[in-house]
Formats: sequence, C-alpha cells, structure tokens
Amino acid sequence: MTDRLSELTAAGVAVWLDDLSRVRLSSGGLDQLRREQHVAGVTTNPTIFAKALADADTYDGQLRDLATRGVEVEEAVRMLTTYDVRWACDVMRPSYDGSQGVDGRVSIEVDPRLAHETEKTVAEAKALWWLVDRPNLFIKIPATEAGLPAITATLAEGISVNVTLIFGLDRYSQVMEAFLAGLEQAKANGHDLSKIGSVASFFVSRVDSEVDKRLEKLGSDEAKALRGKAAVANAQLAYERYSEVFSSDRWRALADAGAHPQRPLWASTSTKNPDYRDVIYVEELIAPGTVNTMPESVIHAYADHGETRGDTVTGAYDAARQVFTDLESVGVDMSDVIAVLEREGVEKFEASWQELLDGVRKSLVAAGQGTGRPGQAAQGNADKAQKVGGNA
Repeated sequence: MTDRLSELTAAGVAVWLDDLSRVRLSSGGLDQLRREQHVAGVTTNPTIFAKALADADTYDGQLRDLATRGVEVEEAVRMLTTYDVRWACDVMRPSYDGSQGVDGRVSIEVDPRLAHETEKTVAEAKALWWLVDRPNLFIKIPATEAGLPAITATLAEGISVNVTLIFGLDRYSQVMEAFLAGLEQAKANGHDLSKIGSVASFFVSRVDSEVDKRLEKLGSDEAKALRGKAAVANAQLAYERYSEVFSSDRWRALADAGAHPQRPLWASTSTKNPDYRDVIYVEELIAPGTVNTMPESVIHAYADHGETRGDTVTGAYDAARQVFTDLESVGVDMSDVIAVLEREGVEKFEASWQELLDGVRKSLVAAGQGTGRPGQAAQGNADKAQKVGGNA
C-alpha cells in the first residue's frame, strides 16, 4: 500500500497536526499520529482550545483543583492550555531530537487581544515560554504591524516563534525581515542560534474564500474562471520570496553561526469549498523546506488519495503572477483582500479567546460548587476580561 504521507515528507514537506486536546493526548492519539502518520509537529490556536475545553470532561480534575485554589479565569486558561502544550511537547520530543531541533515543535499563541500591543505581546511570549519550559515550544505571534517588532524582540531573547496570520506578500517580506533582525540581535545577546526555531504561517484557504466571494459578485465568465486560484498562487509567490531571502549573504552569515531558516508553513489548509479537491492545498504547495499543518481529516485524506508530484511550487511562479494580473483585470483588489483577512483573522481569534474565557469561567463556577468555593474570583475576572475583550 502506498505510504503517501511518507512520499510527502520525502518531498520536503513536514506534516504537522493543526489540533490539540487532552483527549488526544491521554488516549495516545497524538503519539500514534507521530509514529504512524509522519506527523512531526503540532499547531494550536484559541479556536482549537475553545473547542477542546468545551467538548471534553478530561479537564474536570484540573478544573476542580483550580476552583479549590480560587484562581481567576485568565490564570486558569493559562494553566489548562500550557499543561496540554507541555504534554504535547514531550510527546513530540523524539521528532525534535531526531531532526536536530527543526521539527517536533508545538505552538501556543499569545492572547490575541494583544495583537496590536507590542510590549504586552513580548511580555506574554516570555511568560508562556517560561510556563511551558520546553525547548521544542513555539510561541505564536500574529503578523500585525505591532506584532512585527514583537517578533524581533522575542527572537532576540532566544525564544522560538511561529509567526501567524500572514496573508499577503508584502507583510510576509516584513516578517522575514523581523526574523533576520531578531536572530542578529539574539546572536549579539549571546544566544545559541541553533536552538532558536521559527516558522512563518501563511494562511491559504481563507484567501480563496474571500476572493471567490468577490469573483461571484462580479459575475462575469472571466471572473468565475479565476475561482480557486488565488490562494495557491499567493502561497507560491510567497515561497519565491522565501527562496530569495534565504539565499542572501545576510542569511548565510546567520546560517554560518548555526541558525535554521524560518520555514514557510502553509496554514488554513482544509478546503472550504466542497467543489474543490479536499487535498488541493497540500498537493499544490509541495516544496522543499516547507511545513503543511493540517486538521486530522486532511491528513487522513492525503494518506488515502493525495498525489505527491514532486515540487509543485518553484516552477509555477510565472503562472502565479498571471493569476494576480488576471484578478486585477477583472476588478479584484488583492491589497484590500489581504487587509480584510488580517483584520478578520485577529477578530476571529479574539472571539474564540473570549469563548474560551467564558467556557472556563462557567466550568470553574460549576467545579467550585463542589469545593465550597463558589467561584467568585472566576466570575469577577471574567467580567474584567469581557471588558478588555470588548475594547480590543
């Protein structure tokens, strides 16, 4: 039987899982994916944690302990999520050791309400790094304007970073600049560059969702013929920029000091339109030195019928540029598309974070009923969190 995920890995694509829960950890499911499905890393986000804590009773014991201690809701969220991520880091440690620190990484995101506050993002990144205390951790920082200097400052502290919510090419270039500056500062600060990792999470399917909506509204045959092409073209051109930056003299100086490149990570790779092939955002984005983070359903779909046709990116640059030209000619403003996606991306994660806070608050109050502590601290801090979230 063809091992399609092995073929994908051999083509230079690291397969990562875009999901985490305590059920997955306690059942051994994550370790099984690592051993049997070539999964070499894990990404999380506020939406994933909100779903995990809403659906499982495996958190009840820790919630009772937190309620007994009378902790406030934001501390409880930190304790619950960092517990899972620390456990996942330990599960993925063989991949980390076997790849000399390149793979085996697990990501945890800073509070998305801080996406437009540089200093608070850096402080949050340092706190999460300390709490999890594992060398194969990634701290996720969004690629907002305020996030860019936070990325540099966090890397300068020797902390590994997953830059998230990248949608556009110009912003991606700024992310790579922030990465290089961060490593240069880390080197000056005396950090071992070989221990610092980074990926740049370039979102894929959401681009098609937004562009296709605009193409449908335009309604012409020329517009409709471009549906489902923007996301792959966008990512392919991002890889072109990656190739240019990481063949520069500036990068070679860092590589000579032991640095690993900041790999492009294709995120949001589940197909939103049922008319499209369910593994299109894997098959069309195969290139050396990349990561593709997938929901488990996409991993299984690729294992079943994915086609690894070699490098499907580096020979496609001219065709990708033509897609952008054609989009402009029919009236799609890609700069506006990217601005909308970045704003909505932050807003969606803020909403998921608030959902997570609300869910944990209710769980703490319920757990407190059986401990003699009715959970006033959790309720009071949730009210404060609601106010902060509303002002974010």
